[in-house]
Amino acid sequence: MKKQVLAVAAALLLAGCGSGQIGDTGGGGTDPNNKNLALLTGMRGEPFYVSLECAAKAEAAAAGYQLNAQAPEKFEQAEQSQMLTGIIGTKPGAVIIAPADDKALAAPLQQAKNNGVKVVEVDTALEDRSIASASLSSSNYAGGKLAAETLSKLVGDRPGSVLALNTKAGTSTTDERAQGFEEEIAKHPNLRLLPTQYTENEPATAAQIVSATLAANPDLVGVFGTNLNTGEGAGTALDNAGRSGQVQLVGFDASPKQVEDLRNGRVQALIAQDPAGIGREGVKNAIAAIKGEPVQRETKTGTIAITRESMDAQQHYFYRSEC
Repeated sequence: MKKQVLAVAAALLLAGCGSGQIGDTGGGGTDPNNKNLALLTGMRGEPFYVSLECAAKAEAAAAGYQLNAQAPEKFEQAEQSQMLTGIIGTKPGAVIIAPADDKALAAPLQQAKNNGVKVVEVDTALEDRSIASASLSSSNYAGGKLAAETLSKLVGDRPGSVLALNTKAGTSTTDERAQGFEEEIAKHPNLRLLPTQYTENEPATAAQIVSATLAANPDLVGVFGTNLNTGEGAGTALDNAGRSGQVQLVGFDASPKQVEDLRNGRVQALIAQDPAGIGREGVKNAIAAIKGEPVQRETKTGTIAITRESMDAQQHYFYRSEC
């Protein structure tokens, strides 16, 4: 594996860069003394969200606030919307949320705002930028570009086709990662980008798609999984086909399973985020919004490429499976 891959990881985690806009500064009937916060992440048990939740709980407790954390069983807007309705009824000072759909969650979150509940987006965001006081996420477009740069270095000069696996259409984070990946891969003439496939965030579906792609495209040299579920599914398919290491796999996120796959050679590189940092800053922004203090409307954190060669030195980027 080439040493140059390590140099690709130039982006530093927690190097937050604002959009230059200051978000909501309070008002709207919010009680500045409300000490109750709600956290609604995208999916229960997913290591990215577990890491985010653990850090958010610790930050809230240190600040003297109560944090009620919930998550749907699957990354679906219907269950998340139902849970959000219940949360609004408890009248927290703020809801910190990873919207599962960038359009469908707009109406219930607007209702929350109308009822004096501050809205802070973490990881994913609504298309309507007028509802939330603040949004915090990784620079997902840049992360997608980093994945493409990393994959191209792993493949080298070999010609062949490349597949990107997205999750659900309308998921802001993975759509941005796929876009960054597609635009960067286009700069490498030896690589032919196949149409992006959607997995509905199911590892089994990702595995089926990769298996079918291998059969239809024997020149497949690379796969990019835009999140941990797509990466895990792709790794399973490549292993079952005896193509691990022959087809270079770059995953997004550093879940325990993805890290294990990196160590045993089923994955060649991971693009890691900083969910703990996003969770901590999400709570800080929520508290500031409740108090009517200025908050940065949009903050982006960096991503880093981890390879088998560098993983022991970069294990502090690995995600947690429990608090």
